[in-house]
Amino acid sequence: MELDPRGQRFAAALTSIVIALVLITGSGWLALAQAAVFAITAWNPRLGPYPLIFRTLVLPRLGRPGEREPAAPVRFAQLVGFAFLSVSAGGYLSGAETLGLVAAAFGLLAAFLNAAFGLCLGCEAYLGIRRLTGRNAETVRNA
Repeated sequence: MELDPRGQRFAAALTSIVIALVLITGSGWLALAQAAVFAITAWNPRLGPYPLIFRTLVLPRLGRPGEREPAAPVRFAQLVGFAFLSVSAGGYLSGAETLGLVAAAFGLLAAFLNAAFGLCLGCEAYLGIRRLTGRNAETVRNA
């Protein structure tokens, strides 16, 4: 499965907004909702709510992408986001606000870098792990 990178940046922009709201409000429930979005998208990047919004409302105005990217790094990045926002939700909901704030801040940093500059930290980590374990980037396309 290959994905439109513009959709990933769009999703990262929406994620940045949601996580910024988590930080502003201190809402563990909103952090938990974002963690659920990450979980769905990690399971299948095409079924996540943000990709659905992109495909329904934005993609028809943009047309076909000039390039595609493999889904495996994106799925890994979503799993990492799920971990951070789950920790954030747990922190906020259990009264450990500092833990919630720090985990959400890391999530916001990663989402913002992807939205603003196209730098997906989770994707880069995935590719780095693949290189360290002896699997080259070409095998990523088949994953």
